[in-house]
Amino acid sequence: MEKYRLHRNILCIDLKSFYASVECALLGYDPFETPLVVADKSRGGGSIVLAVSPYLKKFGVPGRCRIFELPTNINIIFQKPRMERYLEYSTKIIEIYLRFVSEDDLYVYSVDEAFLDVTEYLSYYKMTDFQLAKTILKTILEETKLYATCGIGPNMLMAKLALDIESKRAPDFIAQWNYDDLPTKLWTVTPLSEMWGIGRNMEAHLNHMGFKKIGDIAKSDVNKLKKKFGIIGEELYYHTHGIDMSMIQDKLKLKPISKSYGIGQTLFRDYYAPDIFQIVREMVDDVCRRLRINKKVARTVHFGIAYSKEIGGGFARQITLEQPTANENNVFKTCLDLFQFYYEGDPIRRVHVSVSGLIDNNSYQFSLFEDAEQIVKEQQIFTAMDEIKYRYGKNSVNRASTEYKSSTAKSRNDMIGGHHA
Repeated sequence: MEKYRLHRNILCIDLKSFYASVECALLGYDPFETPLVVADKSRGGGSIVLAVSPYLKKFGVPGRCRIFELPTNINIIFQKPRMERYLEYSTKIIEIYLRFVSEDDLYVYSVDEAFLDVTEYLSYYKMTDFQLAKTILKTILEETKLYATCGIGPNMLMAKLALDIESKRAPDFIAQWNYDDLPTKLWTVTPLSEMWGIGRNMEAHLNHMGFKKIGDIAKSDVNKLKKKFGIIGEELYYHTHGIDMSMIQDKLKLKPISKSYGIGQTLFRDYYAPDIFQIVREMVDDVCRRLRINKKVARTVHFGIAYSKEIGGGFARQITLEQPTANENNVFKTCLDLFQFYYEGDPIRRVHVSVSGLIDNNSYQFSLFEDAEQIVKEQQIFTAMDEIKYRYGKNSVNRASTEYKSSTAKSRNDMIGGHHA
């Protein structure tokens, strides 16, 4: 496999407990000594905890849970999410990265994680990759009061694995992996979902095949994995050997082309019919607006609900339409058809709406059963609304029904990523 092995100097840097650490920095607290969580307590015990401080993680508190699941024997500090401030800090961090590498050698993976290819910079700085990583982490801490961890590897995958599996436990929060480290550092890992790229469902399938440790996959027959999982199985086999040909300089190719548009919403109280229809209507508006903006129509509508935790369960179903559409009424009616067929009358706490099978909206072929004049008129109205929202903000124009108590549209429009700005 030597010919598939990249030998670059890649840093994968992650900001520790980012949201919680930003709140600690703003308050002047040490995140390793402060029991702080980022959550909107005013929404009740069912509200989602977005982040917990490293101090709480020492006691086994998970990074994502509900407020009612937090320990009651600790005097926890609650901070309401402030997404705008987190994005400001993220921008500051990116500016620091760009002092050390060019934009071509930086790949921002998420709001709190990034890859840096420092291969061509080591001779300039007269440093090893480890020393440069330490310098960057020190700069971040001095200028933002945020702690970061770093994985170093010969490719993006290895750097990510070093970050996830070892760096958080390293004394200086830096871990460096090479190909020779895989048998001792990666192959011994269990459960399988500890490895980046393996989710719970994949783990269950792999366990059923007799794979308990990552090394079991690495020593298996690649053809067996490919037969079971297709190209994903083959890729998984090579990943267990540290093989990844992705280059940061090809980052435009790394960004996936969207094949669907969707939105999910966790509700903070129980909803039933007909109030839930208002929520579905608003989510359909959001999805169809994205279709129009991107000049797409969709062939398939996906709709799902989850019942409250006490009841459990729910359903997720889809319908492929005879005629691709971006029309709100068509998508909404499809969701209602699925709802009325599968809904069992239980309290609803989550709704999901998405569309897939996207194609370019070059022209629309009306069926014999559609009112062409009505559809064109609706299209003109919604296009005008899109323009107003773009110029003056998402809440500048809404349906009159957003004034209902059951509506969540206005509050969601004031949020960033589903959370308060």
